[in-house]
Amino acid sequence: MALPQPRPGVLDLPLYVGGKSKIAGVSRVIKLSSNEAALGPSPHAVAAYEAARADLAAYPVGPSTDLREAIAEIHRLDPARIICGCGSDEILNLLCRAYAGPGDEVVYTRHGFLIYGIYAASVGAKPVQADEKNLTADVDTLLAAVTPRTKLVFIANPNNPTGTYMPKAELARLRGGLREDIVLVIDGAYAEFMTAPDYDDGLEMARALPNVVVTHTFSKIYGLASLRIGWGTGPKDIIDALERLRAPFNTSGPAQAAAIAAVRDQAHVAKARAHNTKWMGVAIQRLRGLGLKVVGEHANFVAPEFPATGKKTVIAADAFLQSRGIIARRVEAYGLPNHLRISIGDDDATARVLDALEDFMKQP
Repeated sequence: MALPQPRPGVLDLPLYVGGKSKIAGVSRVIKLSSNEAALGPSPHAVAAYEAARADLAAYPVGPSTDLREAIAEIHRLDPARIICGCGSDEILNLLCRAYAGPGDEVVYTRHGFLIYGIYAASVGAKPVQADEKNLTADVDTLLAAVTPRTKLVFIANPNNPTGTYMPKAELARLRGGLREDIVLVIDGAYAEFMTAPDYDDGLEMARALPNVVVTHTFSKIYGLASLRIGWGTGPKDIIDALERLRAPFNTSGPAQAAAIAAVRDQAHVAKARAHNTKWMGVAIQRLRGLGLKVVGEHANFVAPEFPATGKKTVIAADAFLQSRGIIARRVEAYGLPNHLRISIGDDDATARVLDALEDFMKQP
């Protein structure tokens, strides 16, 4: 008797695996594997979430109307050109569903977010990786990877897990080199951490151009990862197409309420950014002082490279940290087998992981 079978290719899709959160036999761990918010969410967001308990029996507002208006107010956008999703991941998925399919190609960088390739393959499109230079997205290699079949180009800016970014002039050059029937997707999951003067979040491009979409998340600097909520903005025609694929109630009422309060508390965002900037400087200095190579110094994590052989490999470093109750993230799935991605945590967590790495590197 024949049993139900998924369509061809579904079982070939790789499973996305999030950062580890437990160590066997250790009851209390320092989790620095998922780039979660070091300072947690805004107290106003927590209060709004708690107040939303009174409405748990009611369906949420499907189009996230009030949240879209709050985002538009802060970022000076048209709320009609904003879509909210179950994390920014959902919007990335909707873009693939709307604009790619069998026979098409989706381009992204060699060490870019794994989900781009997974979502591309899930709709039958071919994932195409463009090589990077010094772990940084390169415009020329991205454009060289584009073919007549290309429908989407994803660029995470800054990028996870490398911590590097594409400057404003290069981002404009990338857009200028693409056909107008290709959607350029700028994933700004870590944009709020950026302080570099030549950085561009892409929002002006999304306002002005017919084929640029920018996505953001409330999971990182806003500290609402558990609520799974994000947003994107772009041309009205693209947002309208995504809305037709979006599930009717894809974001919960409590998540919307918390996100509204979070985005309006820009003082908390500034505090979180300042904390990250301070500890990023400390981490980079100490890690390089230990002889470890760190290329990217943006976003809210560092990714030092360990020797490929000997007693100071990434495997040994990871095991040593776990013996101290600290969880970082191996990133071999991103093509970086000797790197360990370590989130910037609160004061205590970040100091502890840096001290532990110093102890590790100074061992005989």
